[in-house]
Amino acid sequence: MRCELISWPQMYDLARRLALAVRAAGPFPDLIVAVARGGYVPARILADFLDVMDLTDLKVEHYRGAHRMGAARVRYPLRAGVDGRRVLVVDDVTDTGDTFDVALSHIRSLGTPAALHTAVLHHKTVARLEPDFHAAVVNRWRWIIYPWAAMEDLTGFAREMQPPPSSVQALDEHLKREYGLHVPRPLLEDVLLLLSQTDSR
Repeated sequence: MRCELISWPQMYDLARRLALAVRAAGPFPDLIVAVARGGYVPARILADFLDVMDLTDLKVEHYRGAHRMGAARVRYPLRAGVDGRRVLVVDDVTDTGDTFDVALSHIRSLGTPAALHTAVLHHKTVARLEPDFHAAVVNRWRWIIYPWAAMEDLTGFAREMQPPPSSVQALDEHLKREYGLHVPRPLLEDVLLLLSQTDSR
């Protein structure tokens, strides 16, 4: 499985570009809904760039790390009212489109927004649903690892190793060979430390 590790500066640049696209389209949303958990950081940055104070969330479960958990479903519902509001729903990526399908159906079940739009950092062209706004297009599928999920994804990959990684070098070589990843050494060290602590609990 090919993967791409996104850095914090890359992520911020993508979020800024996304916010500028939303701003150019106008009118601004008056409610931003982050799809937890991947949408938290980009949604907060969009709220900052668009001067939107009403920022909330709903949680749709679909993946655990890079592994699909089954059909997407709303785990924690939206608590904000949507009637008559311009709602922007934000996630990190469209992979299959299932998350947005579920999120948008849930929001529509709560009321009638004046506008309901979607935004992501990366849009994968294999997704069934194309978001209204995106910062980048992924034509050749790959798993994207965002900086806020790097520990989760990388420890998941490390736990699949047989035998388990015994050193930073072993983990580094495995991630390069199996996933095409070039991971900074401090992050590799953090992954090994987390594995040693969680596996001994």
